[in-house]
Amino acid sequence: MHIVFYGAGGIGGYFGARLLAAGEDVSFVARGRHAQAMREHGLRVKSHLGDLQVATPSISDDPAALPKADLVVFAVKMPDAETAAARLAPLMKPGTVVLPLQNGVEIVDVLTARLGVAPVALGAAYIPAKIAEPGVIEHAGGFASLRFGALQPAQRPALEAFAAACQRAKVQVELVDDMRRVMWEKFVFLVGMSSLTALTRLPIAVTRSDPELRRLLQQVMDETAALARAEGVALSDDFVAKQMTVIDGLPPAAKASMANDLDAGRPLELPWLAGAVVRRSERAGLGATANRFVAAALGPYAAGAPERTLNFR
Repeated sequence: MHIVFYGAGGIGGYFGARLLAAGEDVSFVARGRHAQAMREHGLRVKSHLGDLQVATPSISDDPAALPKADLVVFAVKMPDAETAAARLAPLMKPGTVVLPLQNGVEIVDVLTARLGVAPVALGAAYIPAKIAEPGVIEHAGGFASLRFGALQPAQRPALEAFAAACQRAKVQVELVDDMRRVMWEKFVFLVGMSSLTALTRLPIAVTRSDPELRRLLQQVMDETAALARAEGVALSDDFVAKQMTVIDGLPPAAKASMANDLDAGRPLELPWLAGAVVRRSERAGLGATANRFVAAALGPYAAGAPERTLNFR
C-alpha cells in the first residue's frame, strides 16, 4: 500500500522513517528547511530503540505532486490542521483512509468538515520525539507506539494493512475497536503532561516530585476525566490515579511536545488541550478551574513567542 505521511515532524518523521527502512512504500508531505534536508541527506532518527538513516525519494510540499494514497497518516500539529486538511484532496481516491494522530479530541471534526465522514479514521501516537535539527528526528524515550481504529466499517481493511506494515517495521501497534475511548484516555494524560511541563518549562521530574505541582497536575487531569465522563466516555473511577502512576514511571527528562514548542517560540496546541477542556466544560456545566488557570497563564504564548506577536510600547 502507498502510505503518505502528511507531516514529517517527531511523529510523522519517526514512524515514516521506520516504515521506509523496512521497505514500505512511503511518501512525505513536508516543507521548509526540514524538508530540504530530507531531500538532500535523507531522514535520520536518533533513538534508544535503534538509530537509522533513510533516503526519502518521495517528498514534496505540494500534495498534488505525490501519487494518490491508500492511507494518509495526518501528522501535522493542530495549529496547522485546518490549512493542511484543505490540501488533502489531491491525495484522495475511492477508499483512501485518513488516519489523524493529533493531540486533542477535536481533529475528527476538522477533517470531516472537509472530507465527509467516510475516509476519516482515528489514531493516537505515544512517543516523545521532536525535530532536533533539519533532517533529524530525536526520540527521547523508550516507548514508541500507535493505536488506531476505524470510525466506519469500510476503513477496516486499509487499517489492517497499515497495521501489518507497521509490524513488518517492528513498530508497536494496536488496532482497537473503541478508538473514541482511547482518544479520551490519551487526552486526559496529555492535558496534564503538556500543561505542567509547559508551565514549569522543566521536565516532568520536577512536577511529580513537588507536592504543590503534583496536586495541580492531578487537578488538571481530574477535570479532564470529569469532562470525558460528561461526554459519555466510561472512564473508571481510578483512571487518574493510574495515570499518575504512569507519570511516575516516565523518564525524568520527559517533556510534552507543547513544552518543546514553547521553548522554541512556536505556536502552541494550547487551544486544543487545556483550552478545549475549558470550552467543553462550560458547555457541559462543569468547572475547570485548574485548566482555566493553565489556559490563561500560557495564553500569551499560544500564537508563538510574545516578542514575535506583540508590539510592546
